[in-house]
Amino acid sequence: MRFVHMKTMKLAAALLLANGIAVTANAASSATATFQVLLTITKACSVTAGSTSNISIGTVTSTATNTQGTNTINVTCSKTTPYFIGLAPSNASTTGAGVMAGTISGNTDTVPYQLYSGTGTTIWGNTATSTAIGNGVAGTGTGAVQAISVYATAPGANYTPDAYKDTVTVNVNY
Repeated sequence: MRFVHMKTMKLAAALLLANGIAVTANAASSATATFQVLLTITKACSVTAGSTSNISIGTVTSTATNTQGTNTINVTCSKTTPYFIGLAPSNASTTGAGVMAGTISGNTDTVPYQLYSGTGTTIWGNTATSTAIGNGVAGTGTGAVQAISVYATAPGANYTPDAYKDTVTVNVNY
C-alpha cells in the first residue's frame, strides 16, 4: 500500500512538472529560543597587615623627641568600590593616639604615640564608617593591591629603657 501511494505522488509531481508547475519539497522547520548568561559581582575588600607592616620607630635614647616610623598596609578592593580605613590602637582610641607597653616584667611605663596618614601630619583614627571617612583614610578600589602608608610618631622617649610595643587593628569599611 505504501508503494502505491509513493508511485501516485511521483506521478502527480511528474504531471505538474510537465505542465510547467514547479514542485518543491517542504522546507525543514526549526524553532528558536534564547537564554542569558548571568553573573552578579558583589563588592569586596581585603586588608593585609601583620609583621611585614610593623612600624619601627627605631632605637633611641631617652632624650629623643618626635621620632617617627612608617610602613604600609595593603588594601585590595573591587574595582570602583569606595572604602574608608580606620586604625584602632589597642587602647581603643578613636583618635589614633595609642600607648606602647614595655616588655620587661614590672615595667609599668607606657610610651604614647600618634598614628598619621600622608607625610605624618594628618591624624589617623578609627571613626571611618562604610559611608564616611571620619578621621580615617579614603580610597577607591582598583581590583589590585594598593599600598597605603601609615606613620607613627612618639613625642618623647624619657621612659624606662625597654622594648615597647602596641597592636593596631586595621578596619576597612566599604
